Amino acid sequence: MARKAQGFTLVEVMIVVVIIAILSAIAIPGYADYVTRGRVVEATGGLGDARNKMEQYFQDNRSYPTGGCTISPAAPGATQVQLQQLQYFTLSCSAMTANTYIVTATGIGPMVGFTYAINEQNVKSSGPFAGTGASKGWNPATPNTCWVLRKGPAGQTSC
Repeated sequence: MARKAQGFTLVEVMIVVVIIAILSAIAIPGYADYVTRGRVVEATGGLGDARNKMEQYFQDNRSYPTGGCTISPAAPGATQVQLQQLQYFTLSCSAMTANTYIVTATGIGPMVGFTYAINEQNVKSSGPFAGTGASKGWNPATPNTCWVLRKGPAGQTSC
């Protein structure tokens, strides 16, 4: 009595491998962009929090903190504001006077090449993007008065 062969032929296995390769070529870049967009929210959220703290300091003291800012857990001085520490961005303050400030979020680790900023007039800016790594394909808004939240020629912005 003849036994029927069981299992898969080499052609069937190769077809499955090709299908998986095609799906991976489409899914992995899309997922990487999704993760990057999620990390950008950390920067914009941190900058929004920093702006609130700067304005609260202004309301209490009738001037912005001329001593700059410090990142938690470091305690702020009398003329400083304490900003939260972020995982993928570093917050820094510049142009600190009694009437002006700029808070900048600069990407670190996998977010190197991303830069977001906000000033006392709530003018937001993005970039310039490095164009390598995760920032490849990201372009600043024109005019650069918004945060770019998505890559592409125009990107999705938040003004």
